[in-house]
Amino acid sequence: QLQLVESGGGLVQPGGSLRLSCVAPRNIFSVFSGTDMSWYRQPPGKDRELVATITSDRVTKYADSVKGRFTISRDNSKKRIYLQMNDLKPEDTAVYYCHQAYQDSRTYWGQGTQVTVSS
Repeated sequence: QLQLVESGGGLVQPGGSLRLSCVAPRNIFSVFSGTDMSWYRQPPGKDRELVATITSDRVTKYADSVKGRFTISRDNSKKRIYLQMNDLKPEDTAVYYCHQAYQDSRTYWGQGTQVTVSS
């Protein structure tokens, strides 16, 4: 029933690392490979913000706040995207959401995974 399912969140100390994963279980390979995928996050009490995007052509872009620390990637054969998060900071604490955009303007969200960076 879920279009996208995130995993990999948890509690980590400042300076630590986590790798988030998002799978699109309902997509066939050819469909998934043609979509643009993103990670968003929503810190407590704040608006949801774009963290990183990877297009169907594997062009990436990042929010200034995570440049040099986070890396988005995709594995089309597994219908997955990843967010490698290094040097985590308390301000990275948020619910992280996977986002998928189709060429026909359809968009989908995952349910989110909690990342907590303690001090």
